[in-house]
Amino acid sequence: MTNEQKNEQKNEQKNEQKNEQKPVRLARRTIYENPWVSLYLDRVRFPGGRVVEAHHVLHFDKEAVAAVVENTDGAVLLVEAYRYVVDAIQWEIPAGGIDPGESILEAAAREVVEESGYRTTSHQVAASFEPINGIGDKVHHLVYCRAVGEPGGFDESEVRAVRWVSRREVEVMVRERQVRDGYTLTGLLWWLLQTS
Repeated sequence: MTNEQKNEQKNEQKNEQKNEQKPVRLARRTIYENPWVSLYLDRVRFPGGRVVEAHHVLHFDKEAVAAVVENTDGAVLLVEAYRYVVDAIQWEIPAGGIDPGESILEAAAREVVEESGYRTTSHQVAASFEPINGIGDKVHHLVYCRAVGEPGGFDESEVRAVRWVSRREVEVMVRERQVRDGYTLTGLLWWLLQTS
């Protein structure tokens, strides 16, 4: 057996051990299903034998994307969004669901146009993460891009206003805990790191 084959065999054994250490679903009961979000009640066995009889799981069919949009002056774009669930109107980065057949970058560009009226270029995926992985399988993507041209109209049923914010303003907003949206906080902190 060659060294390469031995290493491959060791890696397979490690992967098997890791899989044995993952929780196993024993049963699932559907509480609520819809194309937006579904709620399940799972019976789960964890490593070591502990069984959780009622593990609530949120399932999301669609992944989501948010865009950190920068202009030529080095400012970042924020939209003032209506947030019924938390009874607030908040400054956020443009974000939304990824439609079937749409790429992450296409969805980011579409969301920016819909929510701000700006067209964008130079799109790149900055991060992908699972913000609620203890209870849900939602996947969020963060895209960095640059604004080009003059803005068109935006969807006023979703967004109340649009503005550009300087690095100093972003630092103040973060420091004073004015940013409540997880997507926006993640995106702005990422942007601050990149521009430091």
